[in-house]
This record gives sequence, C-alpha cells and structure tokens, in this order.
Amino acid sequence: MAQTDTLYLDNNHEVLRFSDLVVGEGVQANQFCIRHGDRAALIDPGGDLTYTPLTIALSRRISLDGLDYILASHQDPDIIASLPRWLMHTRSQVVVSRLWSRFLPHLASSYVTGKMGEQLQSRIQGVADEGKVLPFADTEIWVLPAHFLHSVGNFSFYDPLSGILFSGDIGASLGGEEGQVENFADHLHSMTGFHRRYMASNRACRLWVAMVRKLAPRMIVPQHGGYFVGEQVGHFLDWLAALECGVDLLDSQSYRLPVSEQSLTFNK
Repeated sequence: MAQTDTLYLDNNHEVLRFSDLVVGEGVQANQFCIRHGDRAALIDPGGDLTYTPLTIALSRRISLDGLDYILASHQDPDIIASLPRWLMHTRSQVVVSRLWSRFLPHLASSYVTGKMGEQLQSRIQGVADEGKVLPFADTEIWVLPAHFLHSVGNFSFYDPLSGILFSGDIGASLGGEEGQVENFADHLHSMTGFHRRYMASNRACRLWVAMVRKLAPRMIVPQHGGYFVGEQVGHFLDWLAALECGVDLLDSQSYRLPVSEQSLTFNK
C-alpha cells in the first residue's frame, strides 16, 4: 500500500519519503521530497509506474508550483523516465550528471526540436563529476560524487539541515525491511547480491564511504528498500567499505564464448 513517511520535520523544513507506489510487476522504489518553506526538491521521481500516485501524494504536501528541482542520481528508468510529465506540469530544473544530460532528450522526444528543444536544454543542469552545491531557498542541497556505484555518472544528494543522505542505489535492498532498518545483520541478505553485482568495485565503495564519513550523516536513505539511522549508518558503511563486488569478482570464467545447442548436437 502506498505510504508517505516524514523523515524529518523542524519548523519550515521537511523531508518526505514515498514508498510502495508501484502496482504490478515493477520493482518498488522510494521517492523523496525536501520541502523548505514553500519551495521543494524531488529526488529520483521514477517512471510512469510512479508518476500518478506520486503526484497525488506530493500534491497533498506541497504546491507543484514551488518545485524547484528534480534531482536524478543517474539515468535509469526507475529514476527519471517520468521526465516529460514533470517538464510539462512544473517549472523545475532537472539536475543530473553531465554524462547523462545529453541522453535525457531520448525520454522527452516531443521537446527535442525548435523552441521546445531549447526549453528542454535550458531546464537541464548537467553536473560535472566533482558535484556541486545547489542553492535551495535560503539553504542548500549538496550533489556528491558516487560514480560507478552503480552508474558511470552517479550522484548522491545531501540535505545539510536534516543530515539526511539520499544514496540512490547505494544501500538498496530487495526483500528486506522496508522502513527503518533495526537489525543490520538480519537485513544484510537483502543487499548482498544486489551490491555484489551492481557496484563496480571495492575501490569505488571505499572512496565513497571515506567521503560520507566526513559528513557523518544522521540518516542514509536508498532508492530501494529500508533506510539506515544512527548506529545502523555505521554498520552499513563498515560493510560497504569491505565489500568485494563488480570487477573484483571477475575472472576468465566470466568471459567465455557461448556453446550453441547445434554444436553440442554435432559433437554427439
């Protein structure tokens, strides 16, 4: 059942988590909104499966006229495939890696040519690899490098006021706790297979963890599954820093020529 959770609320600053919006066979994903006064930023809004229920849930909390940013950690369909609708119904800027900004028009073909194409390009902020600090009302949102975890151009987003780090696919889980993770050891089984396959290497993991430790975030919230608070943040970072994954696991058996059924028949 669709759910909206308030992860942080203090005076005029609020962080919302939307979950279980996907109906059918699509992979469940979390969407996030940072509201500061009458301004808002939406993180990893998803695709067609989430657009309508997310818009309904979001409209109960904010005015879409106040949506300044659509923040996309990377380019996957469950991150940003709903782009054309957000462009049509809001005035928001779309923030994404510079590597992927030139591919986004493939998701919005009606905006590609003429004045519409110029409007599309003017609304996409392609961020360089080092990240940046985005002005947001009278505060900020930090765009932090997370490259190769799992996308070649990938960012995490940090809200300094709430101390919440939005980590995208880093920390994602499938089939584990859906809310706040209470027992990291019990939750681990739902993350291991995904991270071993989708994270590029231990080197990338360690570099990201070292950066994140400097932030000392109060909370890490991934795009899929449960999220980490307090001591669970440390447990997650310790685990990720030691994880062998991606290219660490490759050997010659990973690159073999396929054997066709026809050649097997000939050899009998």
